[in-house]
This record gives sequence, structure tokens and C-alpha cells, in this order.
Amino acid sequence: MRLIFLGPPGAGKGTQAARLVEKYGIPQLSTGDMLRAAVAAGTPVGLQAKAVMDAGGLVSDEIVIGIVADRIEEADAQKGFILDGFPRTVAQAEALDHMLAGKGLKLDMVLELEVDQSILVDRIMKRAADAKAAGQPVRKDDDPEVFKQRLEAYNRDTAVVAPYYRRRGQLVGIDGMKPIDTVSAQIDSALDAVAAAG
Repeated sequence: MRLIFLGPPGAGKGTQAARLVEKYGIPQLSTGDMLRAAVAAGTPVGLQAKAVMDAGGLVSDEIVIGIVADRIEEADAQKGFILDGFPRTVAQAEALDHMLAGKGLKLDMVLELEVDQSILVDRIMKRAADAKAAGQPVRKDDDPEVFKQRLEAYNRDTAVVAPYYRRRGQLVGIDGMKPIDTVSAQIDSALDAVAAAG
């Protein structure tokens, strides 16, 4: 099962991905984690990435795709994987398709958690207010200003990836505003349909 999770920050991708990791025994791959692991392991592409990061630059799509390509060769990803937070741009989506095709692989599905962004902002503000009221520190991700910036970046850069996959007939929209169990059930039925067709 090779999947991509799309959706804005706070949509619940992490929660749902963790459940699928458990259910299917496949890894959830975050580019940040893979990048750090490749640098730590000193792989050829990891060394390339380290040189760019040490110089204060942004790691190129080519390097990121190289890291994903290496990672999905590992034993735990042989049954599949979940990509979370990648691809972030259409160029990355095209490069990912090309790389997978070169390995004789393809994506099974792209799941987009669709949410009402104004309600997300309200939720984050409430969470921050509750934490303050309880005398607890507000998580950086729950800072409403930081969250709004992340949402703006998502809408500016990453929201264009969903139409790319929709045109290819790979995108399945999931109502992310429903309770967690209902969202899980929607995802399960979408994946069951793919498994039955496969």
C-alpha cells in the first residue's frame, strides 16, 4: 500500500497515518526525518544534503527525491509506505512519479483530508487559550500566529498538489471535519476499494 497524505496543518494527517502504520505494518515517511537519517548515516545523498544545509541553503527537489528513493528500498518499506508532507509542489509530485516508475512502482492512492480552515484556526486558538488557562506552555505548533503562517504557506505552495493528483484520478477526498473514528472509517473504505480492485 503506497499512499500520500495531503491536507493543511492541523487536519489530522499524523493521527490517521499512525493508525495505518499500525494496521498495514508500513512506515510513515516524513522528509524531515528521512533527511536527518540520511545525513546521520552519511549516505551519498545525505552528504550532498549536509553540504547544502551547512551552507544555509534549501535542499533541492533532486536531493529530496534521492533520499525518498533510498528510503523506500529499505526492508520495512517493501510492503508500502505513507508519505506525509511530501510532495509539497507539483514539480516534486512529477519527480516522485518518475522515480517510482523507474522502480516499477506506482502510488495506490492519494488521500486528502478536507477541512474548513477557519474552524482549524479557531481550534488552535482554543487549544492555546486552554493551555494558557491551565498554566501550561503553548506548543509552538499551537501558537495561532505561527499556525496561520503555516496555513498560508500550505495554501500558497502545497494546495496545488491535490489538483495534480485529481487530474490523474488518484485523489480521494476525505471529510476531515468528522470525528476521528468516522474519518478512519472513510479512509478504510477507500483503501478497501483499492485493494478489491487490485
